[in-house]
Amino acid sequence: MLSFREPGRSRREFLRVGGLALGGLTLADLARAGDAGNLLTGKSIVFLFMHGGPPQTETFDPKMGAPSEIRSVTGEVKTSLPGVTYGSTFPLLARLAHKTAVVRSFVTGDGNHDLKPLVCRDTFGANPGSIFSRVAGSNHPRTGVPTNIALFPRSVTPDAQPASRSFGDFLSSGRFGSAHAPFEPGGGGQLQKDMTLAIPKDRLGNRKELLERLDDLQRAFDTDAGGGETDPFREQAFSVLLGGVSKAFDLSAESPALIERYDTARLIRPESVSPRWKNRKNYLDHQHSLGRQMLLARKLCEAGCGFVTVTTNFVWDFHADENNATVDEGLRYVGAPFDRAVSAFIEDVESRGLGGKILLVCCGEMGRTPKLNKNGGRDHWGGLAPLLLYGGGLKMGRVIGDSTRDAGEPNSDPVTIRHLVGTIARTLFNVDELRVARGMPDEIIKLTEYEHIRELF
Repeated sequence: MLSFREPGRSRREFLRVGGLALGGLTLADLARAGDAGNLLTGKSIVFLFMHGGPPQTETFDPKMGAPSEIRSVTGEVKTSLPGVTYGSTFPLLARLAHKTAVVRSFVTGDGNHDLKPLVCRDTFGANPGSIFSRVAGSNHPRTGVPTNIALFPRSVTPDAQPASRSFGDFLSSGRFGSAHAPFEPGGGGQLQKDMTLAIPKDRLGNRKELLERLDDLQRAFDTDAGGGETDPFREQAFSVLLGGVSKAFDLSAESPALIERYDTARLIRPESVSPRWKNRKNYLDHQHSLGRQMLLARKLCEAGCGFVTVTTNFVWDFHADENNATVDEGLRYVGAPFDRAVSAFIEDVESRGLGGKILLVCCGEMGRTPKLNKNGGRDHWGGLAPLLLYGGGLKMGRVIGDSTRDAGEPNSDPVTIRHLVGTIARTLFNVDELRVARGMPDEIIKLTEYEHIRELF
């Protein structure tokens, strides 16, 4: 385990790196992690899961020529692509449409609340990050950052609700083993248990105290290194702790202007979110957390994480019942934070020259019914769902596929969950190399045979 200890203890006590170094890996495992290099493209995925099922018409397929009970209740806004409009809740993303790709023929297959297309039979019951981790290793060999991370609201907002497990397990690793399960910051996962801060409770939240401990640790290492002989594995242990891991999770290192650009917490006053909806706390968690989750996702990818799952608790559900708001009201609660957070992410990644290195995927488990219900809501619908992608070196600035006049079904060849998983696989892996790699599970070999969204390549 990794342990910070009180002053006065020996340096050996101050930092102990044993059999469980990071996420169940020994230092030898970290050293071996680089062996997968020829199987990897060097790219990362951020999968923003829109839990609950976002409506296709109010997001990226408004159908304003359709009857009032079908067309977008929020209206439309022109995008940077000629003749293409989005729902009016997304003006910032509309200006960036030339940087993104929208799929209007995406089908998830049923109207059940679950975690498709993130965890499903096409991913062998595992979060796709676990598949990446199985190939790449659980930690990045240079920075020590976990290669598979799941960000829930508590990762950036300590007083948020716990992550919902009601409709499936975001942290599922299927048959690939618990060592490859997503690391959950703020969730008390195994990696956090292995990295123990043994300082008094009244100072546990004091960042200055932690930084002083790290400074002490650096001085201890420098003193030992001055003796002429260093253990390369011990040196790697120090660099893991003092290098990428601590920096990757530290949002305060970013400029105030950038943090402000991502900030979604002040878009809506809490008192303006109606208490009549049982989902009210989820709306507030989504608003307060999503921007910082996306900023953290960018930092983690930059530090070597290959797959970041981002989600907030159940909000994209618009039945207009006792739990969930109407479509019009609900989009005010969840659409505006989504628009701000995702557009900030795209602009940030672009400004850093990482547009070819990070693929963002945004979708939920289903879409919503083409017709409004009697209360102004839309119900579950598996026949069509919104899908937005950005980056990854893929072909952007396009609308892929088309839908029927009522936005109920594809009016072109359907894009399925398997196509999306195949696209993710081709983004992360050199599939030809992976197909002939020795020792790979049969499931991963099967993954290389999936069709992908050809218009993106």
